[in-house]
Amino acid sequence: MTTRQELFKELEQRERKLLGMGGPDEVARQHERKKLTARERLALLFDEGSFQELDMLVRHRATGFGLDKLEIPADGVITGHGLISGRPAFAYAQDFTARGGTLGEAHAQKIVKVMDLAMKVGAPIIGINDGGGARIQEGIDALKGYGDIFLRNSWASGVIPQISAIMGPTAGGGVYSPAMTDWVFMVKGSSYMFITGPDVIKQVTGEEISFEDLGGADAHTKKSGVAHFASESDQDCIERMKELLSYLPQNNMEDPPRVDLGDDPAREDPELDSLIPEDTRKAYDVKRVIHSFCDAGAFLEPQPDYAPNLVIAFGRMNGRTVGFIANQAAYLAGVLDVNSSDKAARFIRFCDAFNIPLITLADNPGYLPGTDQEWTGIIRHGAKLLWSYAEATVPKITVILRKDYGGAYIAMCSRHLGADFAFAWPTAEIAVMGAEPAAQIIHRREIQAAEDKAKKLQEKVAEYQALLYNPYIAASRGYVDAVIRPSQTRRRIIESLDLLSTKRESRPAKKHGNIPM
Repeated sequence: MTTRQELFKELEQRERKLLGMGGPDEVARQHERKKLTARERLALLFDEGSFQELDMLVRHRATGFGLDKLEIPADGVITGHGLISGRPAFAYAQDFTARGGTLGEAHAQKIVKVMDLAMKVGAPIIGINDGGGARIQEGIDALKGYGDIFLRNSWASGVIPQISAIMGPTAGGGVYSPAMTDWVFMVKGSSYMFITGPDVIKQVTGEEISFEDLGGADAHTKKSGVAHFASESDQDCIERMKELLSYLPQNNMEDPPRVDLGDDPAREDPELDSLIPEDTRKAYDVKRVIHSFCDAGAFLEPQPDYAPNLVIAFGRMNGRTVGFIANQAAYLAGVLDVNSSDKAARFIRFCDAFNIPLITLADNPGYLPGTDQEWTGIIRHGAKLLWSYAEATVPKITVILRKDYGGAYIAMCSRHLGADFAFAWPTAEIAVMGAEPAAQIIHRREIQAAEDKAKKLQEKVAEYQALLYNPYIAASRGYVDAVIRPSQTRRRIIESLDLLSTKRESRPAKKHGNIPM
């Protein structure tokens, strides 16, 4: 008869073997690639000693292609829960040292279980991806596993925050789960994502390209927009995920945590009064404005290198998390285009889902003209921005800093799209279009009849600017609630946020709208 001590010893032996993952040689190879192991990553992510592993003893049941003789520790994925900065969270981390972190039936079932638990508890789920895709020996059972995960991604969307960290290869079907989550982190030089790899591309198109150029961190944070953060290392990636989580609520039924950074809510910034250049053709950095508004000047900017003509950022004002959407005058004059519209729309919908007030800083001359934009679908993509603002029911505050022309005036959360408060700086220019094209249209015959056409055009441009290039006509209609000094804007926004903290707004009952995708 087996004694109790022998049973305990057997458990310890099994655990010790599983904690060794794919063995010392595979662990060494992982480190040689400048990558942490799955367990090391989870140890950094969770508060010390808080991580509780689930399903360590799970084994695959596949028998084909010699799998019946192959043991894969924890079936290539570590799952569990713990505390991150004192708050509950769930996670899974694919283990590349164990059969390349490939996904089979049992591997997927472990991920599905932890996702279901996260939904039941109402806590964030973090997925660390580092695997070779579907375990082809398991065939359709592996494909079923992916489908089960994708279904949970859809269910969890807008209910709990979902974060994906790409810390190694992620290809084929494996890329779709991260793409369905809220935030995607990548590590420079060691992670990549693509549907078809360089070898397939070469066979089909003859094009030669490296893994990094095709699907590395730079490719997805600068070109495709699939990823939101590019990190320097695994450690850096994990710290930035923790920083992001600090701004977010646990679920859609809660508000984000309030964090007191000791900054006076009534603080003024006199430098803002001279920030906007007197020459309206000159640029400035809108991040300077966001820095001034935020507690202690701290904010977190996703996608800084994708569609940089528009800035999105999380910050805090009087301890409360807010989301900023700001035209960046320092890049393409802050014009709206296909990519910036998508970038803003997705951020707005995330903030609305998780009870994060929206602060819009408008300074743009309109939508980017050109055949490329028209044929890429600027109408459809621009409509996403309009839709997202109109759909959002969280507090919405807009500040018009300078240019706000035409359809872009409406799109940047005007009162007409549901802004609760709309403020303007004295430098604001609210008009249908720029002065020169407007003058050319309104006074076309008069300009054509003049002896000095250029001089007459400039006269009419100046006349249009004097008449309409100000915030006071909009203010006289009630479309702008107040014209305020730039230096006092932080205080006015915080006062408005306090007032809107009890805001209640509903929409007509429906299953869901049909956003122009």
